[in-house]
Amino acid sequence: MIINKTNNTKTLTKVGIVGGGVAGSTIALRLAEIGVDVVLFEEGASLVNGPPICHLHAGGNLYREISDQQCLDLLKQSIDTLRVFPHTANIRPTVIAVPTRDNGEPDALLPRLELLQQTYQNLVESDENNKVLGEPNDYFKLYDQATLTKLAAKALPTTPATLDDWMIPVAKNLNLDEFKYPIVLVQEYGLSVFRIAATASLALSKLNTCQVLTGAKVNHLEQNDSTQQWDIHFQQFNAELQDWVTDCEQVDYLINACGYRTGTIDNMAQLPRERMVEFKAAYVTHWKNSQGIWPEVIFHGERGTPNGMAQLTPYPDGYFQLHGMTEDITLFSKGLVHSTATNAQPELSAPFIKKLTHAWQENEVTLRSTRAIHHMSQFVPEFSTATVGGLPLFGAQQIPGQDATLRAADISFDGMNYARTEIVKASSALSAANAVVEKLQSLGLITASVSGSLEADFPVTLSLTLSQVEHFAEQLAEQRNYPSALARQVAF
Repeated sequence: MIINKTNNTKTLTKVGIVGGGVAGSTIALRLAEIGVDVVLFEEGASLVNGPPICHLHAGGNLYREISDQQCLDLLKQSIDTLRVFPHTANIRPTVIAVPTRDNGEPDALLPRLELLQQTYQNLVESDENNKVLGEPNDYFKLYDQATLTKLAAKALPTTPATLDDWMIPVAKNLNLDEFKYPIVLVQEYGLSVFRIAATASLALSKLNTCQVLTGAKVNHLEQNDSTQQWDIHFQQFNAELQDWVTDCEQVDYLINACGYRTGTIDNMAQLPRERMVEFKAAYVTHWKNSQGIWPEVIFHGERGTPNGMAQLTPYPDGYFQLHGMTEDITLFSKGLVHSTATNAQPELSAPFIKKLTHAWQENEVTLRSTRAIHHMSQFVPEFSTATVGGLPLFGAQQIPGQDATLRAADISFDGMNYARTEIVKASSALSAANAVVEKLQSLGLITASVSGSLEADFPVTLSLTLSQVEHFAEQLAEQRNYPSALARQVAF
């Protein structure tokens, strides 16, 4: 399918992007919005259909093990993401609780939270448009047990109006004696993969500078030694002919945005790269008896152990997405694989490839979802009544290099006129797109005027209304066999 386009300014340079996930789609938007000719290849039927994106990571507070610098990078990237894609966020806070059984201490989180709050304050003072995570003074709040006991006695608010309101269902449902204090509430918002997909699809359909080819599988690359241009050979299914048609596009610059399959394009381009790929899944559950409007809740734990972190992500209509960082739930035995000296593409075993390309076995969906429910009910006992709510949200996440804890990464440049996106978190996609613009400018391949204002550089994207985005997002969710509630906004 080629998405229809309207008039816009063109440049002489043509950029090819292989992969229409969050990184490839964001880069396509960034370039097309400033008048650069783009052709975007996506093997699947629609854009942004990959790993279980559910979180902005505005400060990296879910991860105790990453550096302060990564947290600062994620904070800035998340702020930029919300400025450009305001309709993709679920605007509700996140609660971070440390169980008594955990070796960590809540006090260890405080220096980082104070650093992030001050940094957010500085960013808002430098540009009022950066105030997208609420008031800087409200970036986080600490709760002791006595305060939570008082909140537990209050009635559930119909609509949370204060930070304390968000804590009431948490206080009512946790055994407060089983946690270390303080418990933290932080303005770490959710992110909807379906509304990201809808935003990208709708905005690109309005831009005549971007040609989107879905159902297009790239199978060969050739680079001209004298011009440095790339020939991208691909196959695309032709519905009229009921057959695959082979075609080729010539581009001046090639961007490899293939996510967990980035190594396959590196191999075609003969540009090796060391990386890891990790298969993960999150589980859709339905808690019919849930009461109140919940924040997201993170229960810290040691990754990969039976006591791994538990993550409760709320959606409308009683749906909750669950992560349990154990090998029985979100993580998988042998689910983390490495590239080799002769192959830039880490090779997942056949059972993972089957999940990624075909379908899960129903019994495994039930088994792992049930385990996730049990894991969560250790902390929220009433959650034991939840049931399987749909298919898992799953995918394989690439991690450049050898550091499995890396979370803030965006792009690398290699060879001639070649780049590969290496985002680990969705909020890094815009950073990768900005780096591409700077690179193309430095090479003299584009002379498009960039205003320096995020809002001014994305006029088409920001012209979309929440109603438009949400409506199309619900259609995408249903097409992908997920509850439409996962596409609807959760708003503070």
